[in-house]
Amino acid sequence: MSTEGRSAEPVSATSALESAGFVRLVARADGDGLAASGLIASALAERETPFQVTIGRTIAERSARVDPPTNEDDRTIVVGAADAAADTDDVIRLAATDRPATLEAVDLVREIGGTPDPVLALAGVVAGGSEPGAGESEWLLETAIERELLEQRPGVAVPTSDPIDGVAHSTRLRAPWSGDIDATRETLSDAVDGNSDALDTEDHRAIGSLVALDAVGADEATDATAESIGRLLRPYATPDHAFATLGGFADVLEALARTEPGTGTALAMGHDVREAALDVWREHGRRAHESLSSASTGRYDGLFVVDVDDGPVETIATIVAASRSPEPVVLVVGHGEAALATREADSLGTTVEGVAREVAGAAPETEPVSEDGSEIGVEYDVGHRRGYLRYDPDVDDSTIIAAVREFR
Repeated sequence: MSTEGRSAEPVSATSALESAGFVRLVARADGDGLAASGLIASALAERETPFQVTIGRTIAERSARVDPPTNEDDRTIVVGAADAAADTDDVIRLAATDRPATLEAVDLVREIGGTPDPVLALAGVVAGGSEPGAGESEWLLETAIERELLEQRPGVAVPTSDPIDGVAHSTRLRAPWSGDIDATRETLSDAVDGNSDALDTEDHRAIGSLVALDAVGADEATDATAESIGRLLRPYATPDHAFATLGGFADVLEALARTEPGTGTALAMGHDVREAALDVWREHGRRAHESLSSASTGRYDGLFVVDVDDGPVETIATIVAASRSPEPVVLVVGHGEAALATREADSLGTTVEGVAREVAGAAPETEPVSEDGSEIGVEYDVGHRRGYLRYDPDVDDSTIIAAVREFR
């Protein structure tokens, strides 16, 4: 069984889209998927091709939205894994998990003659867990810098010009004051004195140092914390963009994809929804850090388990994997949902599929189920270094933990 899908072949995808009368975009619910759908939607708008964008949290949701075409010139683009039954000549799939979906979208946009927004593309790359300018994204970074859309400076990668607001609600770092605006203000009071819009290079450097020291020096910090916080320092600022830095933009995309995908879609398409987007991002970050502060944890060989009463499990898993887990794989268990995140390079697809079957009580070799487990009451999703499961809330946490340990 495989839900990895296949990347769209440029030639056939180009031909299909050139003759399309209407395009349905169905995207995975994360920042990478949101950026990818925004790039493609903007390219379609430039071509005056009608389109519709929907976001699917699980493979089952996306598969259900890949409807048979109403007209012979209708096309569907799926960003993320979808059920194999959705494979037809009318469906273009961008489903690789070994590279950001954003880069697949960039390839597709260029094939149909479009010009991808390098800032949005790089934000999607960052949201997908890669470094801006690394590997295939090098030319995007060079383009953005040449066009003076980005400039590197000291400080921390946050979406707001106010660093107190930015680091307090960031889900890309974890420090003792994370999620608490008053505690963050007190911590940064020596570096931020007065108008945050008037910060100079030395102020930004001092802020970066304070944040890094608190994050790395926290009691629960791990060896991975230093590497994680290092990726946030010396950010790429975006002087003419709605958000202050590239990494901050990526953080907002992640929050919107999981909480208000409609607003996220509008943002990715370039609409002016900045204030609404920031409100969602702040609440998302506050909930994630608050939930993590009251969570219980358990450690197994190669697996770190976090049990939360409430909160965005996928975001919490990412935070813990980056800076709080002594093990390479993190499982966050909530109420009827769970998330996996890893610092390792390989995909969690096989693990998540196996857990879904185990939780549903179906033996892989004897019980027929759909690829995403939807026929047996379990839905899931896989992305780059992450996985998500949604199931009956009555399922005991120990069942989830045992299944993850078995299929890792």
